[in-house]
Amino acid sequence: QVQLVESGGGLVQAGGSLRLSCAASGRTFSRYGMGWFRQAPGKEREFVAAISRSGGSTYYEDSVKGRFTISRDNAKNTVYLQMNSLKLEDTDVYYCAAGASPVVAALRADYWGQGTQVTVSS
Repeated sequence: QVQLVESGGGLVQAGGSLRLSCAASGRTFSRYGMGWFRQAPGKEREFVAAISRSGGSTYYEDSVKGRFTISRDNAKNTVYLQMNSLKLEDTDVYYCAAGASPVVAALRADYWGQGTQVTVSS
């Protein structure tokens, strides 16, 4: 069992930056691929970024490439999402997920966090 807790969301102006963190419980964090997703009310949860167990491979949704960076610190049981050049359309609830491999699709997630709200204002 893995418990995931996101933090770092908030209100930011367009063009600004935020760093999301997802802290995992347990001593087996390095066995899990991780991912970040986002979801707007009434819409499906969509993939944002994913990272392999070692951190050596990363994957991004096209609209965030060059703006967002996913990373992980296995010693701290934490995965991060650095978000730069934020746009109004990045406003969503952001969720982290853990799975047996990099979580590039919601179906691959075994565990989900509770989510953190990111709001980008003009």
